[in-house]
Amino acid sequence: MPGFGEPRPVMSREERHLLADLFEKACGFVLRDDLTFVAERRLAPRLEALGLRDFAAYHRFLRFDPRGPDELETAIDLLVPHETYFFREPQQLDAFEAEVLPEAEARARPTRRLALWSAGCSTGEEPYTLAMLLVDRPSLAGWELDVLGTDLSKKALTHARRAEFGPTALRATTPEQLARCFEPLTGGRHRVKGRFRAPVRFGLLNLIDERAAALLPRFDVIFCRNVLIYFDPLTRRRVVELFYERLSPGGCLLLGHSENLLSLSTRFEIVQLKGDLVYRRP
Repeated sequence: MPGFGEPRPVMSREERHLLADLFEKACGFVLRDDLTFVAERRLAPRLEALGLRDFAAYHRFLRFDPRGPDELETAIDLLVPHETYFFREPQQLDAFEAEVLPEAEARARPTRRLALWSAGCSTGEEPYTLAMLLVDRPSLAGWELDVLGTDLSKKALTHARRAEFGPTALRATTPEQLARCFEPLTGGRHRVKGRFRAPVRFGLLNLIDERAAALLPRFDVIFCRNVLIYFDPLTRRRVVELFYERLSPGGCLLLGHSENLLSLSTRFEIVQLKGDLVYRRP
Protein backbone atom coordinates (compact mmCIF):
# COMPACT_ATOMS: atom_id res chain seq x y z
CA MET A 1 0.00 0.00 0.00
CA PRO A 2 1.56 3.32 -1.06
CA GLY A 3 2.30 5.80 1.68
CA PHE A 4 1.72 9.55 1.64
CA GLY A 5 3.39 11.16 -1.35
CA GLU A 6 4.19 7.86 -3.04
CA PRO A 7 3.10 7.45 -6.67
CA ARG A 8 0.04 5.45 -7.58
CA PRO A 9 0.73 1.86 -8.65
CA VAL A 10 1.28 1.38 -12.36
CA MET A 11 -0.53 -1.40 -14.19
CA SER A 12 1.79 -3.62 -16.21
CA ARG A 13 0.70 -5.18 -19.49
CA GLU A 14 0.47 -8.60 -17.80
CA GLU A 15 -1.67 -7.20 -14.98
CA ARG A 16 -3.98 -5.54 -17.48
CA HIS A 17 -4.40 -8.84 -19.35
CA LEU A 18 -5.22 -10.67 -16.11
CA LEU A 19 -7.77 -8.09 -15.02
CA ALA A 20 -9.20 -7.76 -18.52
CA ASP A 21 -9.88 -11.50 -18.60
CA LEU A 22 -11.83 -11.28 -15.33
CA PHE A 23 -13.87 -8.26 -16.44
CA GLU A 24 -14.65 -9.74 -19.85
CA LYS A 25 -15.84 -13.04 -18.39
CA ALA A 26 -17.92 -11.25 -15.78
CA CYS A 27 -19.77 -8.77 -17.99
CA GLY A 28 -18.26 -8.64 -21.49
CA PHE A 29 -16.46 -5.36 -20.86
CA VAL A 30 -13.18 -5.17 -22.79
CA LEU A 31 -10.36 -3.44 -20.92
CA ARG A 32 -8.45 -2.25 -23.97
CA ASP A 33 -4.83 -1.18 -23.88
CA ASP A 34 -5.81 2.48 -24.36
CA LEU A 35 -7.91 2.28 -21.18
CA THR A 36 -4.96 1.27 -18.99
CA PHE A 37 -4.40 4.77 -17.57
CA VAL A 38 -8.13 5.17 -16.83
CA ALA A 39 -8.14 1.81 -15.05
CA GLU A 40 -5.06 2.77 -13.01
CA ARG A 41 -6.63 6.05 -11.91
CA ARG A 42 -10.03 4.62 -11.04
CA LEU A 43 -8.89 1.41 -9.37
CA ALA A 44 -5.88 2.75 -7.43
CA PRO A 45 -8.11 3.95 -4.55
CA ARG A 46 -9.48 0.42 -4.27
CA LEU A 47 -5.94 -0.94 -3.83
CA GLU A 48 -5.36 1.60 -1.08
CA ALA A 49 -8.67 0.79 0.61
CA LEU A 50 -7.84 -2.93 0.59
CA GLY A 51 -4.19 -2.50 1.59
CA LEU A 52 -2.84 -4.00 -1.64
CA ARG A 53 0.53 -3.05 -3.12
CA ASP A 54 -0.06 -3.62 -6.84
CA PHE A 55 -2.57 -4.75 -9.43
CA ALA A 56 -1.28 -8.32 -9.36
CA ALA A 57 -2.34 -8.49 -5.71
CA TYR A 58 -5.67 -6.91 -6.68
CA HIS A 59 -6.18 -9.63 -9.29
CA ARG A 60 -5.49 -12.31 -6.68
CA PHE A 61 -7.94 -10.62 -4.32
CA LEU A 62 -10.66 -10.58 -6.98
CA ARG A 63 -10.12 -14.25 -7.76
CA PHE A 64 -9.53 -15.86 -4.40
CA ASP A 65 -10.69 -13.65 -1.53
CA PRO A 66 -14.23 -14.32 -0.21
CA ARG A 67 -14.92 -10.62 -0.76
CA GLY A 68 -13.77 -10.91 -4.37
CA PRO A 69 -17.22 -11.10 -6.03
CA ASP A 70 -18.40 -7.92 -4.33
CA GLU A 71 -15.14 -6.15 -5.16
CA LEU A 72 -15.38 -7.28 -8.79
CA GLU A 73 -18.79 -5.66 -8.95
CA THR A 74 -17.30 -2.46 -7.53
CA ALA A 75 -14.41 -2.50 -10.02
CA ILE A 76 -16.71 -2.98 -13.00
CA ASP A 77 -18.95 -0.19 -11.76
CA LEU A 78 -15.91 2.11 -11.63
CA LEU A 79 -14.73 1.19 -15.12
CA VAL A 80 -17.90 0.93 -17.19
CA PRO A 81 -18.95 4.41 -18.40
CA HIS A 82 -22.29 5.74 -17.14
CA GLU A 83 -22.45 8.86 -19.30
CA THR A 84 -26.04 9.63 -20.31
CA TYR A 85 -28.60 12.44 -20.21
CA PHE A 86 -32.23 13.18 -21.05
CA PHE A 87 -33.33 13.44 -24.68
CA ARG A 88 -29.95 12.23 -25.93
CA GLU A 89 -29.51 11.89 -29.72
CA PRO A 90 -32.65 13.92 -30.59
CA GLN A 91 -32.53 13.01 -34.28
CA GLN A 92 -32.95 9.36 -33.37
CA LEU A 93 -35.74 10.13 -30.92
CA ASP A 94 -37.53 12.12 -33.64
CA ALA A 95 -37.26 9.13 -35.98
CA PHE A 96 -38.55 6.87 -33.22
CA GLU A 97 -41.60 9.07 -32.65
CA ALA A 98 -42.36 9.69 -36.32
CA GLU A 99 -41.60 6.31 -37.90
CA VAL A 100 -40.86 3.49 -35.46
CA LEU A 101 -43.59 4.17 -32.92
CA PRO A 102 -46.54 4.32 -35.38
CA GLU A 103 -45.58 0.89 -36.74
CA ALA A 104 -45.24 -0.50 -33.22
CA GLU A 105 -48.65 0.90 -32.31
CA ALA A 106 -50.25 -0.70 -35.35
CA ARG A 107 -48.85 -4.12 -34.43
CA ALA A 108 -49.83 -3.77 -30.76
CA ARG A 109 -53.32 -2.32 -31.30
CA PRO A 110 -55.14 -5.64 -30.63
CA THR A 111 -53.69 -5.79 -27.10
CA ARG A 112 -53.30 -2.03 -26.52
CA ARG A 113 -50.05 -2.79 -24.73
CA LEU A 114 -46.66 -1.39 -25.69
CA ALA A 115 -43.39 -2.65 -24.18
CA LEU A 116 -39.98 -0.99 -24.57
CA TRP A 117 -36.60 -2.07 -23.20
CA SER A 118 -33.70 0.27 -22.47
CA ALA A 119 -30.72 -2.11 -22.19
CA GLY A 120 -27.72 -0.68 -20.35
CA CYS A 121 -29.86 2.17 -19.01
CA SER A 122 -27.27 3.44 -16.50
CA THR A 123 -28.86 6.02 -14.18
CA GLY A 124 -32.23 5.97 -15.92
CA GLU A 125 -32.34 9.03 -18.15
CA GLU A 126 -33.11 7.00 -21.28
CA PRO A 127 -36.10 4.97 -19.99
CA TYR A 128 -37.60 8.09 -18.43
CA THR A 129 -37.11 9.93 -21.72
CA LEU A 130 -38.97 7.14 -23.53
CA ALA A 131 -41.83 7.36 -21.02
CA MET A 132 -42.00 11.11 -21.64
CA LEU A 133 -42.45 10.42 -25.35
CA LEU A 134 -45.18 7.84 -24.76
CA VAL A 135 -47.36 9.04 -21.89
CA ASP A 136 -48.83 12.16 -23.53
CA ARG A 137 -49.14 10.64 -27.01
CA PRO A 138 -52.87 10.90 -27.88
CA SER A 139 -52.92 7.63 -29.85
CA LEU A 140 -51.72 5.77 -26.75
CA ALA A 141 -54.38 7.11 -24.37
CA GLY A 142 -55.68 4.23 -22.27
CA TRP A 143 -52.89 1.85 -23.33
CA GLU A 144 -50.77 -0.22 -20.96
CA LEU A 145 -47.25 1.16 -21.26
CA ASP A 146 -44.21 -0.72 -19.97
CA VAL A 147 -40.68 0.70 -20.13
CA LEU A 148 -38.01 -1.58 -18.68
CA GLY A 149 -34.56 -0.22 -17.88
CA THR A 150 -31.81 -2.71 -17.07
CA ASP A 151 -28.20 -2.31 -16.07
CA LEU A 152 -25.49 -4.34 -14.33
CA SER A 153 -24.72 -1.56 -11.84
CA LYS A 154 -26.71 -1.65 -8.59
CA LYS A 155 -25.46 1.84 -7.80
CA ALA A 156 -26.69 3.25 -11.10
CA LEU A 157 -30.10 1.60 -10.68
CA THR A 158 -30.47 3.03 -7.17
CA HIS A 159 -29.89 6.47 -8.69
CA ALA A 160 -32.38 5.71 -11.45
CA ARG A 161 -35.15 4.65 -9.09
CA ARG A 162 -34.69 7.87 -7.09
CA ALA A 163 -35.61 9.79 -10.29
CA GLU A 164 -33.80 12.93 -9.15
CA PHE A 165 -31.34 14.58 -11.53
CA GLY A 166 -29.02 17.57 -11.69
CA PRO A 167 -28.11 20.05 -14.45
CA THR A 168 -25.69 17.69 -16.24
CA ALA A 169 -28.42 15.11 -16.88
CA LEU A 170 -30.78 17.88 -18.02
CA ARG A 171 -28.39 19.71 -20.33
CA ALA A 172 -30.29 18.80 -23.52
CA THR A 173 -33.74 19.30 -21.97
CA THR A 174 -35.70 22.28 -23.29
CA PRO A 175 -37.53 24.67 -20.92
CA GLU A 176 -40.84 23.25 -22.18
CA GLN A 177 -39.76 19.68 -21.48
CA LEU A 178 -38.45 20.69 -18.08
CA ALA A 179 -41.77 22.29 -17.11
CA ARG A 180 -43.87 19.44 -18.49
CA CYS A 181 -41.91 16.47 -17.18
CA PHE A 182 -40.11 17.52 -13.99
CA GLU A 183 -40.76 18.88 -10.51
CA PRO A 184 -38.17 21.40 -9.30
CA LEU A 185 -36.13 20.52 -6.22
CA THR A 186 -33.41 22.50 -4.47
CA GLY A 187 -29.90 23.17 -5.77
CA GLY A 188 -30.86 23.05 -9.45
CA ARG A 189 -32.06 19.46 -9.20
CA HIS A 190 -35.33 18.14 -10.61
CA ARG A 191 -37.45 15.03 -10.09
CA VAL A 192 -39.31 13.19 -12.82
CA LYS A 193 -43.06 13.70 -12.40
CA GLY A 194 -45.04 10.74 -11.16
CA ARG A 195 -46.98 10.10 -14.36
CA PHE A 196 -43.70 9.61 -16.24
CA ARG A 197 -42.26 7.42 -13.49
CA ALA A 198 -45.32 5.19 -13.46
CA PRO A 199 -44.63 3.17 -16.66
CA VAL A 200 -40.92 2.74 -15.88
CA ARG A 201 -39.42 -0.17 -13.96
CA PHE A 202 -35.80 -1.09 -13.42
CA GLY A 203 -33.99 -4.38 -13.07
CA LEU A 204 -30.47 -5.67 -12.54
CA LEU A 205 -29.31 -7.55 -15.62
CA ASN A 206 -25.94 -8.56 -17.02
CA LEU A 207 -26.44 -8.74 -20.79
CA ILE A 208 -24.13 -11.74 -21.11
CA ASP A 209 -26.20 -13.72 -18.59
CA GLU A 210 -28.22 -15.58 -21.20
CA ARG A 211 -30.28 -17.58 -18.69
CA ALA A 212 -31.48 -14.45 -16.88
CA ALA A 213 -32.09 -12.57 -20.14
CA ALA A 214 -34.18 -15.47 -21.49
CA LEU A 215 -36.72 -14.79 -18.72
CA LEU A 216 -37.52 -11.36 -20.13
CA PRO A 217 -40.78 -10.90 -22.06
CA ARG A 218 -41.01 -9.82 -25.69
CA PHE A 219 -40.64 -6.14 -26.52
CA ASP A 220 -41.92 -3.95 -29.32
CA VAL A 221 -38.79 -1.76 -29.37
CA ILE A 222 -35.35 -2.15 -27.80
CA PHE A 223 -32.93 0.71 -27.23
CA CYS A 224 -29.29 -0.21 -26.59
CA ARG A 225 -27.25 2.89 -27.19
CA ASN A 226 -23.48 3.11 -26.70
CA VAL A 227 -23.20 -0.25 -24.95
CA LEU A 228 -22.06 -2.66 -27.67
CA ILE A 229 -18.92 -0.60 -28.33
CA TYR A 230 -17.47 -1.90 -25.05
CA PHE A 231 -17.83 -5.58 -26.03
CA ASP A 232 -15.57 -7.82 -28.08
CA PRO A 233 -17.01 -9.06 -31.42
CA LEU A 234 -18.12 -12.46 -30.07
CA THR A 235 -19.91 -10.95 -27.08
CA ARG A 236 -21.44 -8.30 -29.32
CA ARG A 237 -22.86 -11.02 -31.56
CA ARG A 238 -24.31 -12.91 -28.58
CA VAL A 239 -25.97 -9.80 -27.18
CA VAL A 240 -27.41 -8.84 -30.58
CA GLU A 241 -28.83 -12.35 -30.90
CA LEU A 242 -30.41 -11.91 -27.46
CA PHE A 243 -32.07 -8.71 -28.63
CA TYR A 244 -33.41 -10.50 -31.71
CA GLU A 245 -34.97 -13.22 -29.56
CA ARG A 246 -36.56 -10.72 -27.18
CA LEU A 247 -38.16 -8.61 -29.92
CA SER A 248 -41.65 -9.30 -31.16
CA PRO A 249 -41.81 -9.93 -34.93
CA GLY A 250 -41.58 -6.56 -36.66
CA GLY A 251 -39.95 -5.01 -33.60
CA CYS A 252 -36.97 -2.67 -33.92
CA LEU A 253 -33.57 -2.36 -32.29
CA LEU A 254 -32.11 1.16 -32.00
CA LEU A 255 -28.39 1.55 -31.36
CA GLY A 256 -26.22 4.56 -30.63
CA HIS A 257 -24.95 6.58 -33.56
CA SER A 258 -21.40 5.35 -32.94
CA GLU A 259 -22.55 1.73 -33.36
CA ASN A 260 -23.80 -0.46 -36.18
CA LEU A 261 -24.25 -4.12 -37.09
CA LEU A 262 -22.73 -3.84 -40.54
CA SER A 263 -19.75 -5.99 -39.57
CA LEU A 264 -21.94 -8.66 -37.97
CA SER A 265 -23.93 -11.35 -39.75
CA THR A 266 -27.32 -11.18 -38.01
CA ARG A 267 -30.93 -12.05 -38.71
CA PHE A 268 -31.96 -8.40 -38.48
CA GLU A 269 -33.18 -6.42 -41.45
CA ILE A 270 -31.50 -3.05 -41.87
CA VAL A 271 -34.16 -0.37 -42.31
CA GLN A 272 -33.23 3.10 -43.52
CA LEU A 273 -35.76 5.57 -42.13
CA LYS A 274 -36.00 9.21 -43.12
CA GLY A 275 -34.17 10.22 -39.98
CA ASP A 276 -32.18 7.20 -38.84
CA LEU A 277 -31.03 3.62 -39.38
CA VAL A 278 -32.71 0.89 -37.33
CA TYR A 279 -32.65 -2.91 -37.21
CA ARG A 280 -35.90 -4.82 -37.51
CA ARG A 281 -36.84 -8.37 -36.66
CA PRO A 282 -38.71 -9.62 -39.76
